[in-house]
Amino acid sequence: MLGDDAELTAAVLAAQDGDETAFRTVYRAVHPRLLGYVRTLVGDPDAEDVASEAWLQIARDLERFSGDADRFRGWAARIARNRALDHIRMRGRRPAIGGDETELTGRAAESDTAGEAIEALATDQTLSLIARLPQDQAEAVVLRVVVGLDAKTAAETLGKRAGAVRTAAHRGLRRLAELLGEAGADPESAGVLDALPPQREPRDGAVTSASVTPTRARTQKDM
Repeated sequence: MLGDDAELTAAVLAAQDGDETAFRTVYRAVHPRLLGYVRTLVGDPDAEDVASEAWLQIARDLERFSGDADRFRGWAARIARNRALDHIRMRGRRPAIGGDETELTGRAAESDTAGEAIEALATDQTLSLIARLPQDQAEAVVLRVVVGLDAKTAAETLGKRAGAVRTAAHRGLRRLAELLGEAGADPESAGVLDALPPQREPRDGAVTSASVTPTRARTQKDM
C-alpha cells in the first residue's frame, strides 16, 4: 500500500480520533468519486443531496469503522448506495445520468490506471451512455473504474460474488465501447477497453481502530 492509499488510511485513523482537518482530507479524497457513483444511481439533480446524506452517516458512524483506505472506500460506497436506493424507492424509478460530471476527473495518482480511466469515462457523452447499460453493469463499471474498488470490495458493496461483478464490469465496458463507436468516438483511444484497474493483492491484515474518541456529527459546511 503506497502513496495516496497510505495517506488516506492515516487520515481516516486521525479522523476517528477527532481530527477535523483529517476528516476534511478524507472527504476531499473520496467525495468526487463517491458523487460520481451516486449520480449513476439517482441522476444529477438529486446526487448532491443524496451524497450529503451519505456523508452525514459516514461522519456519524466513522468511529465504528475498521480498516484501511480500500475498505473505507468500499464502506463509504455501501452507505452511499443505501441512501441512493432509499431515494430511488421514494421516487420510484432509476433516472438517466445527466448534467455536469467534471467531479469525476479527480485522480488518485498521476500514474493510476483507474485515474486514467476516469479521464476517459468522465465526459458528459460517456457518462450519459452509462445510463443505457443494465443497472448491474453500470454499477460495476462505476465502482470498479470511477470509485476504484477491487472486485472483492465492489462485490461486498453490491451484495454479489466477485466473479459476477468482474463479468458485469467487463460486459459493461464492452457495451460502452460499442456505444462510443456508434457515437463516433474511438473506444480504444478513450481507454474504455482497458479501464479496469488491476486486481490488488490481498493484504495480510487490515489496519484497525483501537481506542477512538466519539466526534460530533460533521456537515458538508465543515468540510
